[in-house]
Amino acid sequence: MALQATTTTFCFSAPTFFRSTPSTRGISIKAPSSSPGLSSPPLLSLSPSNLKGRAFSSDGSTQESPSVVCFGEMLIDFVPTTSGLSLAQAPAFKKAPGGAPANVAVGIARLGGSSAFIGKVGEDEFGYMLANILKDNNVNNEGMRFDPGARTALAFVTLTSEGEREFMFYRNPSADMLLEESELDLDLIKKAKIFHYGSISLITEPCKSAHIAAAKAAKEAGVILSYDPNLRLPLWPSADNARDEILSVWETADIIKISEEEIEFLTKGEDPYDDSVVRKLFHPKLKLLLVTEGPEGCRYYTKDFSGRVHGLKVEVVDTTGAGDAFVAGILSQLACDLSLLQNEERLREALMFANACGALTVKERGAIPALPTKEAVLDALLKAVV
Repeated sequence: MALQATTTTFCFSAPTFFRSTPSTRGISIKAPSSSPGLSSPPLLSLSPSNLKGRAFSSDGSTQESPSVVCFGEMLIDFVPTTSGLSLAQAPAFKKAPGGAPANVAVGIARLGGSSAFIGKVGEDEFGYMLANILKDNNVNNEGMRFDPGARTALAFVTLTSEGEREFMFYRNPSADMLLEESELDLDLIKKAKIFHYGSISLITEPCKSAHIAAAKAAKEAGVILSYDPNLRLPLWPSADNARDEILSVWETADIIKISEEEIEFLTKGEDPYDDSVVRKLFHPKLKLLLVTEGPEGCRYYTKDFSGRVHGLKVEVVDTTGAGDAFVAGILSQLACDLSLLQNEERLREALMFANACGALTVKERGAIPALPTKEAVLDALLKAVV
């Protein structure tokens, strides 16, 4: 369907937020100038001296709970400045904050929504930097924890000439793997509309138990559960272990986003383009199953309808974070109005928006630095139909 310039389908709960480039030491982050209706969490002054192994405390001001709470890993991606070379051949790397759940949280905030991140980083320079990046992007980080005995995770990313990726991780163990159930901010989780997570937090204890407890608390509070497995086989003990653990929490999710490659992996080699194969992954309580197809767009499946929404064609630089940007796009819309799940026409429009989020992200290197604003997304959509 054609997207009209006057459409009011897209829903945003807050104004566009400002972002800046933080340094790695003590940072005093100032809030944007006051705007009517601005209900973002208070921005805090962060430094190694006041982050000792704990979450950030609120200043006591009244604030709305974030609509989407993202749980899992946050790390540093080192992305080569030149594509098509091996890690050893790369002349230099660009440091970029990443980690799928954190990418989604920042993506939602950058689109004008309200989000929070729950996870653990090292009590180190990279950990402080990541904490400040979340606050700079207006993501609530009160559920973030710091580990004095483990480092923040690092990932070196190899880019092919087409911008596709391979990963080499430094996390043995990293701080994100050590989040404990006792460290969860359950109040933050229970007040959300949507609780989003991946599968990397299921790989090892104690984070696995923390993940399961967080999802259970959200479910019992009536929060919508959103799941993106985000398969990273090198991190798992074996392919069979990865498949079993990813599917172990499958039937608790209300919304699932998967890629063609993940369908093939989870079904042990079946055709990801065959709807009957995809439907095998649709459990009875699932509200929405999304299959991303890169530049081709996405497929969607509900109990009552299914279809495909085409993507935007762009020049690809780096596909890191594209799927997370897509998830941020659709969750930002669902957080405003969950009735989209019952209205195919409006769901398709929301997925057009999500596809554009993913497309714009691949035009730059790194995940969080490349995530688009809502203005950029809407502009791209309007240009695509002119």
